[in-house]
Amino acid sequence: MPDGPRLSSRKRSSTGAVLIADGGLATELEARGFELSGNHSRDPLWSARALIDAPDEITAVHRAFFAAGAQIATTASYQASFEGFAARGIGRADAELLLRRSVELARDAAGSGHWVAASVGPYGAARADGSEYLGRYGLSVAQLTAWHRPRLEILADAGADVLACETVPDVDEAEALVNLIRQTDVPAWLSYTIEGTTTRAGQPLAEAFAVAAGVPQIVAVGVNCCAPGDVRNAVEIARRVTGKPVIAYPNSGERWVRGGWSGPARFSPDLVPGWVAAGARIVGGCCRVRPADIAALSASSRESPL
Repeated sequence: MPDGPRLSSRKRSSTGAVLIADGGLATELEARGFELSGNHSRDPLWSARALIDAPDEITAVHRAFFAAGAQIATTASYQASFEGFAARGIGRADAELLLRRSVELARDAAGSGHWVAASVGPYGAARADGSEYLGRYGLSVAQLTAWHRPRLEILADAGADVLACETVPDVDEAEALVNLIRQTDVPAWLSYTIEGTTTRAGQPLAEAFAVAAGVPQIVAVGVNCCAPGDVRNAVEIARRVTGKPVIAYPNSGERWVRGGWSGPARFSPDLVPGWVAAGARIVGGCCRVRPADIAALSASSRESPL
């Protein structure tokens, strides 16, 4: 990750030009026995519920990924929203404290030499109905900007090294986030969820990544929560269109169908050299990617020619 306003004093990567991000925080919380119900529609907070009920477990998961070789922890704020907290009887002031807690927990686990990325999940995640994998919510860019603003501003002020604007399904939402990122002094990455060579909403990736070109606050662009096999082409497009470092953290390759995961896992460290050759400089995993996978990925990245 290039140096930015909050990164310049941080320790450089021990693996050369490649930084290792973490994996699926919610997956690991469930593996540790924290019940997230499996079906997002049953709890609008998903893993953010642990900010209320089990903050120590969040810290433990961050530490597990760091022990596996990750250098970046992504906070438990992906599905945190004022609406979701309100549904649990939590007022706005306390919701703000919980958003800040997500950064504090990651920072406590990180210590020195690691980075904290504050997760800014898409509007669809807060709806808890899977619409982050569809996009096209029926909201204008202005409406999406207004919805994202208060949460993003809180996370930007909470002390994270970078804002992780992630799992973005379409260009409209990306434009809204870019509008806000331009107004901060905290570096950010913009990461789409994709299907093949388009966003989940069906827009060409060249068009999608162009939204971030020329925006100095955006220090990396890329993809996450997608099939591992879709990563390399996307990395090549992102690098060509923006000239920025690229981040890639796909899911395991399994698919979420009717409240459960199905299909084979395809996440493999053998794919990493191809991602790096295409321009990826930050690599990690998303849903269903566990610390053992990150350990294997970290080992592979050290062997990748740059």
